[in-house]
Amino acid sequence: MRVVGIDPGLATVGYGLVEKNGDAFKAIDYGYISTPADIDLSQRLLAIFRSVQLLISRFSPDVLAMEKLFFCKNTGTALQVGEARGAVFTAAAEKELPVFEYTPLQVKQAVAGYGRAGKKQVQQMVCLLLKLPGVPRPDDTADALAVALCHLQSCKWLQLVEKERGTNA
Repeated sequence: MRVVGIDPGLATVGYGLVEKNGDAFKAIDYGYISTPADIDLSQRLLAIFRSVQLLISRFSPDVLAMEKLFFCKNTGTALQVGEARGAVFTAAAEKELPVFEYTPLQVKQAVAGYGRAGKKQVQQMVCLLLKLPGVPRPDDTADALAVALCHLQSCKWLQLVEKERGTNA
């Protein structure tokens, strides 16, 4: 299974493509989409939309996993992140790609084994699980890889639950 993980934002959108074969994870590609602050909001959102479309077309992931906007102290930032998430959702919908959302707590739990893990702990686990030489920069990129890993870890449990339901039906 191939997953594109997204850490949404208006200035920087982290992305990470992760593939799972058996029990092994492999980072296919990762990086970030940057939009300049000096252009119109509509153009920034269009750039995010087109860049995500390009990622989907280029790598043909099975699903898109995105960090859910869970809590934000600054309402202006929350609105901007929400708008960027909308551009990502629209790009996925146009490509008929299923979208799964995970809270930061779920990502930390799936990747580090502890929902209150610190950013460094999660980044170290991303490096360990994907056999990366160092923590990807900026942090949004490492976060996107963590979201992709979270989905792949969650799929394992969802499949086990479905299998159990099927045998008990």
